Amino acid sequence: MKIVHLCLSAFFIDNYSYQENMLPKYHVKMGHKVTVIASLFSFNKEGKGCFLDEPSEYNDKNGYHVIRLAYKSPVKINKTLRHYEGTAEVLEKESPDVIFLHNISFADISILEDYLKRYPGVKVYADNHADFVNSAKNFMSKYILHPIIWRYYAKKIEPYLTKCFGVTPMRCRFLSEMYHISKDIIEFLPMGVDDDAIPLNRSEVRSVIRMELGIPMTDKVILTGGKIDILKNIHILIEALKKRNDGHLHLIICGTFTPEMEYLKKSIEAMPNIHYLGWCNAEKVMDCMVAADVACFPGTHSTLWEQSVGVGLPAIFKRWKEMEHVNVNGNCIFVKGDDVDELSNAICKMQIEPSYNEYLNKASVAAKSFLYSEIAKKAISQ
Repeated sequence: MKIVHLCLSAFFIDNYSYQENMLPKYHVKMGHKVTVIASLFSFNKEGKGCFLDEPSEYNDKNGYHVIRLAYKSPVKINKTLRHYEGTAEVLEKESPDVIFLHNISFADISILEDYLKRYPGVKVYADNHADFVNSAKNFMSKYILHPIIWRYYAKKIEPYLTKCFGVTPMRCRFLSEMYHISKDIIEFLPMGVDDDAIPLNRSEVRSVIRMELGIPMTDKVILTGGKIDILKNIHILIEALKKRNDGHLHLIICGTFTPEMEYLKKSIEAMPNIHYLGWCNAEKVMDCMVAADVACFPGTHSTLWEQSVGVGLPAIFKRWKEMEHVNVNGNCIFVKGDDVDELSNAICKMQIEPSYNEYLNKASVAAKSFLYSEIAKKAISQ
């Protein structure tokens, strides 16, 4: 079967472990022929957003083909509206049996609609990564872009959709309330972890990372990270560690600070048990997860939430309404996120052996729900 993934709503980043990378990878593993049609929006070596210089075609190391499309002129406007050069021609050339849209917020949905009218046998699936926390926050986005422009395109593609997935429960609701997609076709499809990325030699990797960072094997390690802005509450986590004042408790941070949070580096430098690694590639993040005992994300959501559960880590998460899907069987603790004392107490629970072992056993079972080998099947109803 030929599957085309459309990554035209936002970025597509080569060699990452985002859902845009993982679903094509595991669809190839399932025996399908796969092409990703993507924008020029990517990340640079520092993990910051950038635009590639020109369109291109190449084969990804995981067996799928990538076609990068240039923006139509005027480029400045079409980077926002997401009109591309050659969308219709590429669809004709690829002739897919299945199309999977990664988000439904791009103007070339009109071109896709024309294609689907001519080829009604093509099955179409879509997902949504926007919610009321990460999107629709300023006036333009909340009152024009999402409820008028993107809703218009969402409704154009809706009649052709077999399923429209929200990657969190909140993002399912966003589809219904913001885009007016029928609840009959909305389903939850979690983000997860690349099965192949989890080291088979976990104990060896754990030892190597801890040795590199000077962390004794008997000490407890917390992992956090992502794009660290004020809403991630890493500053609250650091204060909780200060309150714990435990020389056998360490924090590994994989990620980059936004400018307003750069001041935290001074606090980190004064705390030898905090190991700030800066931006890390997917392999390094995975190795650090394996080296850790607990994941802690006391702020806004990132894909590291699901990845840490998929690796089998007990976790501490900020409680968000409709973001509790990471709690499969009591494998995690939810906190307010902005309460230093509460977070400190949650960390203490994860340090005490009988309590920690119970969370660890539950986390090992919960991990199976977040493997991309399983998620990829559900994404195309297989």
